Amino acid sequence: MITRETQKRVRYSETDKMGYLYYGNYPAYYEIGRAEWLRSLGFSYKDMEETHGIMMPVMSMQMRYVRPAKYDDLVTIKTTLRHLPSDSITFYFEIFNENKKLLNGGSVKLCFVEIATNKTVSTPTYIMETLKPYFEKENSF
Repeated sequence: MITRETQKRVRYSETDKMGYLYYGNYPAYYEIGRAEWLRSLGFSYKDMEETHGIMMPVMSMQMRYVRPAKYDDLVTIKTTLRHLPSDSITFYFEIFNENKKLLNGGSVKLCFVEIATNKTVSTPTYIMETLKPYFEKENSF
């Protein structure tokens, strides 16, 4: 399992009339968490697309709302990869407020697509090589 955290302040433009983070904006927060998770391991979407010819479209998303994030809250986006990917990769998210109260939780499943052919492919080798050591540590006794 690999977990990373990143922080984001709720902007006024992201809120609804009640001053709560608009429910439709949570996927963008998941995207922030996912992009920073990848970056922490030395990957970026830009490099994956331009250098390796791979894109990662979303296949499905699930989420639950526990309590609202409010305007100007500094939230923590906790992003976790629980399992090694194969033909797809699933990220799990938890969003917390400054008091460490859970606001939202969910998951996003993505696949790997070769840009040149627009066909799905297995997890690229260079990604698997980076991820495997994290999971081998967990399985060793």
